[in-house]
Amino acid sequence: MAFINLLAVVLVYIGLGLLFYALFLLGYRATLHPLSKYPGPLVARLTDIYSLYYAASKRLHLAIWQNHLDFAQDIYNNERLSKSRAYLVAMQAPGVHSIFDVIDRQLHRKKRKVIGQALTQRAMRDFEPIIIEQTTVFLKKIYDVSRVTPYCPINMTPACRYLGADIVSLLAFGQALNTQTSSENRFLVEGLGAGSFFQNMRIQYPKLARLRLSSLLDLFTNIRNKRAKAKELIEKLITTHIAEGVDAKHDLYSIVAGQIDTKGNGNIRHSEFWTESLFFLPAGGDTTSTCLATLFFYLSRNPVCYKKLSEEIRSTFTSGSEIRDGPQLRSCEYLRACIDEALRIASPVPSVLWREAVLTATEKGDIVVDGHVIPRGTQVGVSLYSLHHNPDYFPDPFTYKPERWFADASETQSSTMREAFNPFSLGSRACAGKAMAYMEISVLIGRTLWYFDFKAAQGAEGQLGAGKEGDKTGRGRTSEFQIYDVFSSMHDGPNLLFSSRKETIGEILEGGCRIVPHEWPSQATR
Repeated sequence: MAFINLLAVVLVYIGLGLLFYALFLLGYRATLHPLSKYPGPLVARLTDIYSLYYAASKRLHLAIWQNHLDFAQDIYNNERLSKSRAYLVAMQAPGVHSIFDVIDRQLHRKKRKVIGQALTQRAMRDFEPIIIEQTTVFLKKIYDVSRVTPYCPINMTPACRYLGADIVSLLAFGQALNTQTSSENRFLVEGLGAGSFFQNMRIQYPKLARLRLSSLLDLFTNIRNKRAKAKELIEKLITTHIAEGVDAKHDLYSIVAGQIDTKGNGNIRHSEFWTESLFFLPAGGDTTSTCLATLFFYLSRNPVCYKKLSEEIRSTFTSGSEIRDGPQLRSCEYLRACIDEALRIASPVPSVLWREAVLTATEKGDIVVDGHVIPRGTQVGVSLYSLHHNPDYFPDPFTYKPERWFADASETQSSTMREAFNPFSLGSRACAGKAMAYMEISVLIGRTLWYFDFKAAQGAEGQLGAGKEGDKTGRGRTSEFQIYDVFSSMHDGPNLLFSSRKETIGEILEGGCRIVPHEWPSQATR
């Protein structure tokens, strides 16, 4: 009995000690910490659980927008700041980095140089037939649905996501997933989205990994099976390609195989190509699918923009086959403005891209952001969604206005706006696939408007993707396309009705290729 009483007393003292320590720590962070003078929510000053909560609710970008201070240029164009240690939670195998999670600046330069070879102008020309082929499948699919069931709306989110997945699988592995025409491999798209959601919560609250709480996260979010199934398919794609040989197909694997480890000492999942593939697949598809869905949403709700863009496309080209990468397509200035405005208003990566000071022994001086000295080890970052909705840079920021990108605004305002526009990030860590993304989006939108007219569906179906009036979580703007922050963007909608243009549709029907309409789902899964 005495022992039990002694144990109870010890536990009480331990509990009191932990309580006093927690109160001291919270008090220090709220009043004496070097960053305590910065404005912002009190809870965010006290604990990273603030970020975890909003990452779990997929609206971290909205929370940051409401509390935003802009430091983008000082952070992302600063070579003395490197990727945060938080990204290390995304490592797939010990000591094996991808271009996404690598922190060391030298190793990142090496990886970017290797991966960049697949994204050069020459590589883009080589890959363009694949992009056009998959775009044609997309357009024929639209035609079949609109012809057989003309009043059945098409949900553009799954349509664009499947298009992106099919293109990137061919570019990465030389193998078709055929998600546009078959449901067999569509689980990969959902699995990669679940993986992004999972990793984003761990990046925003790294203690989940350090305290080994990730399995609980898997349990409560029910995403473990989705991620595991997606990884199995990716492993199958890699092993199949390795067995075929490096030169069997022209793709990312054939370009980088001689410069990175592709076998991982017999374990594919310990190879560099495995880690790069897990990043390349969602990165290559998410940017384009988000921008495309956003474009379809705003064009269908802005008749003046729709008319101006369709007239530009239809007066610039004489046939759909002419709509391909080159000077003619790049001369479509209003198309580029529409794309840039979509990238601004619905950032493909709305989350915070964390950075921290990682100085070498020979580097001296303070890290300064917006005139403030940042202590070593402090995580700093900006939400691109928040930056792109700052009215100081983008007046009337929640209005889709492609005209803002033309030089009729004051020179100072235009320069500031363009400096703030960073959908692909800034500096040495900026997305290497920017040119490829613009090409894919331009070709797809150009050809869609050449062959079709479209409009928003009627009634409740036509509201899919829009905000809801009265919503108190930041989603109350009914004219805004809603994105969900999972590091990349998730979304649903819009629902559109298409009608083919009789004078042009015959071009795309050459060669047949009938596709069963019902294989495209009418709703996306968030």
